[in-house]
Amino acid sequence: MAASDDYLIDLLVDMGFVSRDQVDGVRPKADETGEGVVDLLVADKALTRGQVAQAKAGHFNAEFVNLSEMRIADDVINAVPRNVAKKYSTIPVYATEDSVSVALSDPSDLETLDALQHLLNRNVTVLVASPDDIESALSRYYGRADDSVSKMIQDITEGEVEIGRIGALEESDGAEVDADAPIIKLVNGLIIEAYRLRASDIHLEPLEKRFRVRYRIDGMCHEMKAPPKRLQASIISRLKIMSNMSIAERRIPQDGRIQCNVGQKVIDLRVSCLPTNHGESIVMRILDKEGLKLGLGQLGFLSDDQQTFERLISLPDGILLVTGPTGSGKTTTLYSCLNYINRPDRKIITVEDPVEYQMAGINQVQVHEAIGFSFANALRSMLRQAPNIIMLGEIRDMETATIAINASLTGHLVFSTLHTNDAPSAVTRLIDIGIKPFLVASSARALIAQRLVRKICKHCGAPYMPTETELKALKISSTDAASAKFTRGKGCGECNKTGCRGRMGIFEIFLIDDEARKLIYEKVSASVLRARAREAGMRTLREDGSRKVVAGMTTADEVIRATVGDME
Repeated sequence: MAASDDYLIDLLVDMGFVSRDQVDGVRPKADETGEGVVDLLVADKALTRGQVAQAKAGHFNAEFVNLSEMRIADDVINAVPRNVAKKYSTIPVYATEDSVSVALSDPSDLETLDALQHLLNRNVTVLVASPDDIESALSRYYGRADDSVSKMIQDITEGEVEIGRIGALEESDGAEVDADAPIIKLVNGLIIEAYRLRASDIHLEPLEKRFRVRYRIDGMCHEMKAPPKRLQASIISRLKIMSNMSIAERRIPQDGRIQCNVGQKVIDLRVSCLPTNHGESIVMRILDKEGLKLGLGQLGFLSDDQQTFERLISLPDGILLVTGPTGSGKTTTLYSCLNYINRPDRKIITVEDPVEYQMAGINQVQVHEAIGFSFANALRSMLRQAPNIIMLGEIRDMETATIAINASLTGHLVFSTLHTNDAPSAVTRLIDIGIKPFLVASSARALIAQRLVRKICKHCGAPYMPTETELKALKISSTDAASAKFTRGKGCGECNKTGCRGRMGIFEIFLIDDEARKLIYEKVSASVLRARAREAGMRTLREDGSRKVVAGMTTADEVIRATVGDME
């Protein structure tokens, strides 16, 4: 056993990270091989490297920091050059003109401390972080060795690449472009990196003094390493060329699409360009066709709700509405329904604006408002095609709603969406836009509200206990809490230290029975309808989320955040 381990072992035992019996258990092997006791305990997974770093911080009276919970500003990161940070495995946490606080895993490493003070020419204060946290932060802020985006940004920022001819490249509309040109490589890298990180959207936002890049991953925006402000116009122009937008027009919004290859896969991006005070903002939605192949169970339905939903989408006629705000997964749910019922003996037609996903065996119609081909016009023509099932992207006005409801009353099964906060409010919404109550009562089979919550990462999920406030908010009794499988992700490389990976739905299913039809015909308020639905057994969004918290599928704070408008 190395003598230098002695003080550390006592600290680790005192802090409760390891027991004296575990220490004594590895001593014979340490004496035999000459390895340190602490190293053997880490190798046997009795200790983590983070716990060792925490003990060292206590011994040297240094502050221990959790880098995964911090967002370090760009100007602080710039205080330590990339090559220095990588070489000495350190991350700057705070910085002023004459001092910098850096995180190291070993505060006793005086050689590294001296080297940093010499190279940075500043007073250096040592903080302590776990080695895993430092490695993750180095990748996040400085880029991995194979991270082409960060490397490209670094090279361009440091002037290691020539960008002088990019302006001419962008001006040549329709001409061949050099695939090795720096801006082209950088833009391609941004898209590939976003796909690799499972992002649903890429946000390129021109601010006053910087050009911000953010990826939306599992519904949350994460700020990434950003290109220099001076490249803003070049990057935006390149994206406009790729998506067939006019690079000469900068005063009005534009929309386009990009199709590109990532490895062996072809991905589609829906691109939106919006003029802002400091330039044009670009948002790219990554359309992942894999989501269309999800089964109903993978969407988040528990077994009883899944059986109900399968029965509903197998009905011969009527209208089923999926409601919720933008970004709540309504389109994915509808496409999964179509995928489930898509058989050779059924003719399915959709009308969408835009057609986001191409589905085999389904006739998909694109709306073109500019030439007068609206949802209503498309629906009229579709009915002459004798479909069994119709999917309408969204009910927006009285004319569209009337045709959709009439179609459902004449032997068609109609799926569509509405923007309402809960399921019963969809009835009020339809009546408000001009649909007669008796038509709504006759046609509606079910109204489904949904939200998305993040799923717990399977690689780092661990038991935890929600707070009393959270249990009360979710109405989880002490009896249910005792037998629950409450789980929370600790954060790992697989989930980018967030503890969550992927999303699923929570649902509110309002089945329209005879009593509900009578109330709709009487034009009662949404609150009365909601009370009736609750009497008939409808679970609210929060109650469905609560079941999934108890089952260990998501966390209490996720459900509370997603259902903050649930008044019950």
